Amino acid sequence: MKLGIVGLPNVGKSTLFNSLTKAGAESANYPFCTIDPNVGIVTVPDKRVDVLAEKYHSKKVVPAVIEFVDIAGLVKGASKGEGLGNQFLANIREVDAIVHVVRCFDDSNIVHVDGDVNPLRDIETINFELIFSDIEVLDRRIAKSQKGSRNDKSLAHEVEFLTKVKEHLENGKLAKTFEVDDEEDSDILASCNLLTIKPVIFAANVDEEHLADDGESNEYVAAVRKYAKDVDAGVFVVCAQIEQELSELDDEEKSEFLEDLGLKESGLDKLIAASYSLLGLISYLTSGEDETRAWTITEGTKAPGAAGKIHTDFERGFICAEVVSYDDLIENGSMHAAKEKGLVRQEGKEYIVKDGDIITFKFNV
Repeated sequence: MKLGIVGLPNVGKSTLFNSLTKAGAESANYPFCTIDPNVGIVTVPDKRVDVLAEKYHSKKVVPAVIEFVDIAGLVKGASKGEGLGNQFLANIREVDAIVHVVRCFDDSNIVHVDGDVNPLRDIETINFELIFSDIEVLDRRIAKSQKGSRNDKSLAHEVEFLTKVKEHLENGKLAKTFEVDDEEDSDILASCNLLTIKPVIFAANVDEEHLADDGESNEYVAAVRKYAKDVDAGVFVVCAQIEQELSELDDEEKSEFLEDLGLKESGLDKLIAASYSLLGLISYLTSGEDETRAWTITEGTKAPGAAGKIHTDFERGFICAEVVSYDDLIENGSMHAAKEKGLVRQEGKEYIVKDGDIITFKFNV
């Protein structure tokens, strides 16, 4: 999974990225300090992986990972070349989802690029830049398709359909809110790789005072939550400064610090949970003496597709999947005991893999 972290200058974006990835991206109180996208790989905390690795004395442990891309600060006019311009927009096209950091705190020492704190205005600023960029993409696609549309009905239909999408964007609306009934049209829209169709998670960056109650007493956060509900986006509340402090602690110190703050989980944990939920992702597990690994798949994936995550040969020559749930295995102590109770199943091609399934695939190529 690849997430792009975006936001206006001085909203806490790079501070948050640093703390999430410990990658040390430069952070300063002025725009454009992050000129090149910084990339950090973060492992997804999963106690199931640790327990299984210990149980089977695995030589290798491979947790699921998330790749974070810190995209340079954006200002009005970026789609027309202001600030870092289209460099930002090109980098973000490659991500699975956008983490939009929104400033929800007052601090006279940290200058806001637009003069005062207004999260909805900030969201609108970035949305418009993404919309303008998408319109440019559609203009090029429509012009290309128009050339062959006289002799090709499918291209003529594509021009007509994409023109409607463009009009939708020109009205200031996101591509994700454009209703598509036809599967063919849905494929056309997906092939355009528009920015405003990507899933979005808003990171409401608050001060320490508003972290303990998850931003419930923060009017800025309330506004972001209301907006996110309207556009089917995720929201999590975070304090980038606290995350930075947490990133410098070991696991035991981190737990104590969170407890002192009255928190159950870190911002990273919140973000991972929000990302998996928004993108509809789950993890299944493989475990043995050689390796214990978590594999991230889309919810609803059938057994052969899950097998294909390991190797295409597994999917191509799929015979069956031997499946036991993590909870059943741990509760019964061993695979042998779980088998005796009929909890280990042989599943075929139509089996839909569930979160926490421990699977051994049988295949023949």
